[in-house]
Amino acid sequence: MSYSGNMKNQKITVGLIIFLAFTAYLVFSPKYFNAGVNFLNSKLPLSIPQVKELDFELGLDLQGGAHLLYEADLSDVNETDKESRMEGVRNLIERRINIFGIGESLVQTKGDRLIVELPGVHDLDEAIKTIGGTPFLDFRELSEELEELRKEKIEEVEQFIGKPFEEFTMDDIVSLDEEEFEGLEIIFQNTYQTTDLTGRHLSDARVIFDQITGKPSISLEFDEEGSQLFEEITERNVDKPIATFLDGEILQEATVSEKIAGGKAQITGDFTLDEASSLARDLRIGALPVPIELISQQSIGPSLGEESLRLSVIAGLWGFLAIALFMIIVYRLPGIISVISLVFYGLIVMALFKLIPVTLTLSGIAGFILSVGMAIDANILIFSRTREELKKGSSLTESVNEGVRRAWPSIRDGNFTTLAVAMVFFFIATSFVRGFAVTLILGILVSVFSAMVVTRFILLLAASKSSEKIKKFWL
Repeated sequence: MSYSGNMKNQKITVGLIIFLAFTAYLVFSPKYFNAGVNFLNSKLPLSIPQVKELDFELGLDLQGGAHLLYEADLSDVNETDKESRMEGVRNLIERRINIFGIGESLVQTKGDRLIVELPGVHDLDEAIKTIGGTPFLDFRELSEELEELRKEKIEEVEQFIGKPFEEFTMDDIVSLDEEEFEGLEIIFQNTYQTTDLTGRHLSDARVIFDQITGKPSISLEFDEEGSQLFEEITERNVDKPIATFLDGEILQEATVSEKIAGGKAQITGDFTLDEASSLARDLRIGALPVPIELISQQSIGPSLGEESLRLSVIAGLWGFLAIALFMIIVYRLPGIISVISLVFYGLIVMALFKLIPVTLTLSGIAGFILSVGMAIDANILIFSRTREELKKGSSLTESVNEGVRRAWPSIRDGNFTTLAVAMVFFFIATSFVRGFAVTLILGILVSVFSAMVVTRFILLLAASKSSEKIKKFWL
């Protein structure tokens, strides 16, 4: 890595570094810049636009919120389909949360469990309503075996009571001996069995009106897979009933007169317009492919998050001061340069956190602090190699160039291996570890740029302006 010390290149590099640092500062903290703009606009006939102030996105552990744990009912799902069903639940819940404007939420699955984290949401009832309000829609066909058993049991009971089942009273039912009539409960149950066709196959749902009565109903349109399933179900149930179930309750029963192709169906019922519109909206957002049940809820107060954030910031500041003091004492002039480079690094990373944006958690802050150590480590490698060259009698510029060249393989390999591990954490770990991975990845990338461009340039600039008399400040 050679350095061309001509004045033009120096000016371009200085300008680039100053521009990046100033832009990052404006993104990170535009308060004082905007105050200056307001002052100028009030004193002069100017209209300078202000810089939009962006906030850090804070995770559940820093700003508080709701933590909900659901369990999915996969009892009627084939083993091979369970993973895809849970993935469908996760995607639909995410879509519903986003539509209702709850930002930076986290939805993840573990087996038959669904974990939902909603930062900034402190009304648990509202959060539960938002998540659990999505209906579970499925279509069922008559089980001939169960229906036959039900008919046999009804006939048996009718003979005992002495009148038709439709005329039974509560006293008649109470009078039945459960031991004598084993399996009596089947006469009070529907005998429908589930099919593979559920709300996850819907591509559209909208309110339509009956042309004669004017009553609202809901028109359903299935995706390609759902259309095929609906056609198969209607084909094998001609002259038989099929039922639409919503959240486990029968919504409607209809007898199939012929095979239905085209992937369209209709739900009729005693709906008001508001009820039909609400149901169609929820189905359009996404009917859950499997039922879910809330098994745990937790509200994390904002005061706890604020205290955690305050302590994290204090720890970060003390860590920065300790590093800066160590570098200046041990490495003298290069140490001062490393502190300048570290400030540049911090501004760039903080600006990226706001621009992307990155959801900051306690583990994410830990990842950022670790990347600060990685950034300093790169500077230490460069300074150590530069000192070795200076002790050999090389000039300052030659020593810096050779020091950077010799340090680069170690910097490259060390950061690459850490980056590889961070990428693994990001793709397979849980949410909190993923937050750690994101900030660490960004920190590593910016630290390499900071060390190999900013630190290197300032070192060479200082070396070209320094005389041999102050060479001792480099050792």
